[in-house]
Amino acid sequence: MKRKQFIKTTSAAVVGSMLTPMVSCKTEKKPTPKTKGSMQRTNWAGNYTYKAKHIHEPKSVTEIQDLVKNLDVQKALGSTHCFNDIADSPKNQISTKHLNKVIEINKENKTVRVEAGARYGDFAEMLHEKGFALHNLASLPHISVAGACATATHGSGVNNKNLAGQVVSIELVKPDGSLVELSREHPDFGAVVVGLGAFGIITTLTLMLQDAFDVQQNVFLDLPLESLKSNFEKIMQSGYSVSLFTDWMDNKVSEVWIKRTFTPDMTDLGTNFFGAVPATKNIHPIVALDAVNCTEQMGVPGPWYDRLPHFKMGFTPSAGEELQSEYFIPREHAVDAILAIEKMKDEIYPHILISEIRAIAADGFWMSPCYQQDCITIHTTWQQKPQEVMALLPKVEEALAPFNAKPHWGKLFSLDAKTLQARYPKYKDFIALAKKYDPQGKFKNSYLTEHIYA
Repeated sequence: MKRKQFIKTTSAAVVGSMLTPMVSCKTEKKPTPKTKGSMQRTNWAGNYTYKAKHIHEPKSVTEIQDLVKNLDVQKALGSTHCFNDIADSPKNQISTKHLNKVIEINKENKTVRVEAGARYGDFAEMLHEKGFALHNLASLPHISVAGACATATHGSGVNNKNLAGQVVSIELVKPDGSLVELSREHPDFGAVVVGLGAFGIITTLTLMLQDAFDVQQNVFLDLPLESLKSNFEKIMQSGYSVSLFTDWMDNKVSEVWIKRTFTPDMTDLGTNFFGAVPATKNIHPIVALDAVNCTEQMGVPGPWYDRLPHFKMGFTPSAGEELQSEYFIPREHAVDAILAIEKMKDEIYPHILISEIRAIAADGFWMSPCYQQDCITIHTTWQQKPQEVMALLPKVEEALAPFNAKPHWGKLFSLDAKTLQARYPKYKDFIALAKKYDPQGKFKNSYLTEHIYA
């Protein structure tokens, strides 16, 4: 099938999936085998059905403390954006959807304290109106703060850490129901923030702020692969945040999205960006799709919260059928890793919607894929073909194995626990600390058992 024909035939089916995630899990009125008359609950994409027998929806920290103390096996559930079972439990899920408020803005210290279930899109505009900004946002603003930080979710930018890098302090409920707060000075901070849900139920987070700023976004089309090979670092450093979108075909990168901090005297990027040409209108990451839901491009400046994401915060989410995988690679191996995947294009292309390549700065979180190393990521949005995609992922991981690639914790991967754990130098320390916090295994689930405790 030709590239244009393929895009046209798949576009209609994936509009919802590429535009935004759902803010709450879908429900289908189908009796489950274990609980007669109950509704099956899935993640937003619909590829995973939660197995937890009970869902609890507390409306206060005190209620969470009581639940955690009195329940046995349990897990926190955020915005349901993960594509695997990291937020599932064999018995109980504790939803944080009602804990979604901004508690305090400290203007002197430039911090904001939010409840765990708050989504970035819920309060970003308010921060801007008060003269503040977060240092970065993910491409989709509908994800919860606690879930994003716990899984090392990120935006893009060679000088921008993942979203957990904004955390100044974190409050969580321990297995006995007690409340503990950890600041950056606490010796456990580096483990607990990107904690994969192993330490307790997070209730609030305090995030570092900076002064509000405007961003100008430009998009360029058809960057030659040869040019990317020769100029990768220059391209990724051309803006505050840079994303490369590709379907791996035609020896080119389909789109280069460049987000730059706006100043009145900033220079123009010109009409030839390393061989790529400027888009003449707003464009979607998948060229054939309508860009109406994308943030403004064409060099029109706007507030950080309305440019750093790829999609508009005010868009009403709808269900989308897709799958996602993402792999972190040390930045010094970026070009070699990209070329390794490009060699697989004929296998990948029939099942792909789009891939995105981004840069993330090093951090100090023990289980962050960027622990003490700058990375790039190769993120792929797939058609919702579980069998085909899960058959492809081991091949992708084999191609990226020479670079010690690490998967995103909340997306699909097939790496075995031994291989995965060997790529995290603080893995043993993390396990020891998690067992100290949760000696009875209240927060254990199949995901942690298979990938972390194995």
